[in-house]
Order: sequence, then structure tokens, then C-alpha cells
Amino acid sequence: MKVELYVQDCVTESSQETNLDFWDARTRITAETWQNWFGQWMERLHDETLLAPTYEIGLRLTDNTEMHQMNSQYRHQNKPTDVLSFAALEVDFSQGEEIDTEVPLYLGDIVISIETAQQQAQQQGHSLQTELAWLAAHGLLHLLGWDHPDEESLNQMLNQQVILLKDIGIDINVE
Repeated sequence: MKVELYVQDCVTESSQETNLDFWDARTRITAETWQNWFGQWMERLHDETLLAPTYEIGLRLTDNTEMHQMNSQYRHQNKPTDVLSFAALEVDFSQGEEIDTEVPLYLGDIVISIETAQQQAQQQGHSLQTELAWLAAHGLLHLLGWDHPDEESLNQMLNQQVILLKDIGIDINVE
């Protein structure tokens, strides 16, 4: 199985002055690392997902200003948030249904606010890299149809995120 991941680091690419001094070459995650993470996660989740030979996912790293705009537009929440997922598949497929296609199956896009991730990393007492992996895993699960409308489903999703992070060598405690 292959995952084609398209990473857009809007903060690094921006010509505007930002207050993200912490987002430098030492803290940025390379596109190759993101690709490896998502590949491992999709391998882990393979039995629970559509059985396409290749998947395509977009990942956008941005700041709170853009995230606030997106959260207002799409969720009617007048504030920034940590992660948004825009799933491309809105239809239910049978579990284990093989998708016969030569092009990657587009799952959707994940948008993460680096500013909010940094704040949450500090609050949780772990690294920015750990928080970004946590949010990316959360976003991926949403793309695959996971949701958390109640406490039980939230706990299941959080437990799955812990497993996904362990797969890439990150141990995290969820309290």
C-alpha cells in the first residue's frame, strides 16, 4: 500500500512576517518524515479502511490567522482550532471492499495550526513534533470516518491515536 502525501507548509512559504519564531529548521518536520508517518499509519489501519492500492492525502500547516478563517467558514466557530479535516469520501463503503483503480484514492485534507499545536505542546509538556504527530493522526482518523460525538467514541479515537504514535516511535500518555 502506498500513500501519496502532499505537504504544504504555509508558514515557511509565507512572505509575511509571523510570530512563529519557534518554527525553524530544528522544529520543522520534513516532508519525508510526514510521508513515513502516514504510510505507517495507513498500514496499521489497512484492515479498517478501504482497500485501495494507493491513497492521496493533503496536509497543510498554517498559522492561527488562517485557521481562524477556516474554522469560521466551515464550522461556524469564530476562533482558531488545532486541526481541521476535510474528508473527500462521504459515502459508506463495505468494509474490505476492494477499490479497483489505478489512480490514488483521494481521502481528503488535514489542516493543522502550528501556533495552536505549539501552545498545546507546552501545556501538555511534550515536544511540538509530538503534538503535530498527535494532531495529524487525529485528522487522519477523521478522514477515515472516525468521529467523537460522545465520550466513549472520543476515548476509542484517543486510544487509536496513542497506538498510531507508538507505531512511529512516539510514546504519549492521554489523561
